[in-house]
Amino acid sequence: MTTIRAIVTDIEGTTSSISFVKDVLFPYARKRLPAFIETHADRPEVRHWLHEAAKEAGIIEASRQEIIELLLGWIDQDRKSTALKALQGMIWQAGYEAGEYRAHVYPEVAARLHAWRADGLHLYVYSSGSVPAQRLFFRYSEAGDLTPLFAGYFDTETGPKREAASYARIAEALGERPEHILFLSDIVEELDAARAAGLQTGWLVRPPQPAPADPRHRVHADFDAIEV
Repeated sequence: MTTIRAIVTDIEGTTSSISFVKDVLFPYARKRLPAFIETHADRPEVRHWLHEAAKEAGIIEASRQEIIELLLGWIDQDRKSTALKALQGMIWQAGYEAGEYRAHVYPEVAARLHAWRADGLHLYVYSSGSVPAQRLFFRYSEAGDLTPLFAGYFDTETGPKREAASYARIAEALGERPEHILFLSDIVEELDAARAAGLQTGWLVRPPQPAPADPRHRVHADFDAIEV
């Protein structure tokens, strides 16, 4: 078996439940987004991402309210927009810092991450959420601050998660040959893209989801079932 030197993990459905993101984080951001934009639109980083959202939508000129409605629609669609994810991350920061919620991680995840790191593996995150949002997620997790375990983070500024070129860029950024990197996700199309770039793959299929009858990737019920 090829030696694994680095592990890159997804978040939703992999380290953490999809329901936390959809039932806690998304509604929190949706409720507060209009007021956040109205009161923070002059901040350079907010102005930048509002401009990027308009450009992504092909809008040349739009009122602030039109941009707000656009973003709310994208939240409802769970659109993988880099601009939206960046703005959501800014809103979520206030909730984390106020102690309104803690990020969910599955029970075995923290201990397994600690064990992998102790074994000398380098750990990374690749998620559709912005890098700042990823850092917040693991800093304010139910298992405590997990950020010291990670050597780096990647989001959709690296590229779409279902394109092989994105994983090739990650391997280049890590300075590792692709076959020495293990990518973990619950989304088979992401795993297909990672494999096409030469990475090793692990498919998280957590109960009560049934195991696929003819899996294209090695299937794991949880992180404890992963052998590296």
